[in-house]
Amino acid sequence: MSELIDLIKQLRERTGAGIMDCKKALLANDSDIEKSVIWLREKGIAKQASKASRVAAEGVAWVLTDGNKAAVIEINCETDFVANSDPFRNLVKEVNEIILKTEPKDKDEAMLAKNSDGKDIKELFLEAGIKLGEKLDFRRFAIVNKTDDEVFGPYIHMNGKIATLVVLKGGNSEVANGIALNVCSNNPNYITDKEIPAEDIAKETEIEKQASLSDPSFAKKPVQIQEKIIEGRVHKNLCSSVLVDEEYVLDETKKVSDVLKENNASVIKTIRFAVGEGIEKRHDDFAAEVANQVK
Repeated sequence: MSELIDLIKQLRERTGAGIMDCKKALLANDSDIEKSVIWLREKGIAKQASKASRVAAEGVAWVLTDGNKAAVIEINCETDFVANSDPFRNLVKEVNEIILKTEPKDKDEAMLAKNSDGKDIKELFLEAGIKLGEKLDFRRFAIVNKTDDEVFGPYIHMNGKIATLVVLKGGNSEVANGIALNVCSNNPNYITDKEIPAEDIAKETEIEKQASLSDPSFAKKPVQIQEKIIEGRVHKNLCSSVLVDEEYVLDETKKVSDVLKENNASVIKTIRFAVGEGIEKRHDDFAAEVANQVK
């Protein structure tokens, strides 16, 4: 009996599965640890498949840098409880380190990237899924390489609710981190107004033209003045999504462009991953669920 208990303990440590599941696995596989691990994983795969309809909209976004390389990732789970658990946080950290080291080209290649023990990310997710009992999703990642004269500005908000990375040409890490705060807070669509697509400008111009029709005083102004007014309104509207035209969050008397100019710097790239953005969260009717259980 003591031998079985020791085997259950070993199997539980390796797989994170429950005690009874480990016992069943060992009894079904003549106490063979390796076969039992495979058996539990196969059961875990079946269990994971049953979770396909669940929504993994919580989780953690994180960023790591190493010299001239950086990796930003987002890994999702179903609940905040799991997102804040040590096993999930350890998974995020390990996956981020693997991505930073291996620099995969896409998600398929990333799932096959291995850690120092030879386990790939797919296997790590399988083990974590068995242990945590939730649907897990490696949603996205970005790898950034910079030159020696460029600076990284990583920023993680609320312990992983938002992960931001800024790359500056010139400046220093303090300035880069400050700009990263702006990107995190305001989520700009563009770095400068030169990046705004012509179709966006045309669309906003048409909106302002239609809006001006309801202003009798506007019609009395010369055409050239009307065009200037509309152009000014369009610029104002669109510049709310332009990073360099924003107020600097650490000093509202300045714009981001002022801070960049003072430090002889320019923004090369920005990345911002907010956990669950764009994912439609599931809203369960708890009362109905209880009623169904009673029935």
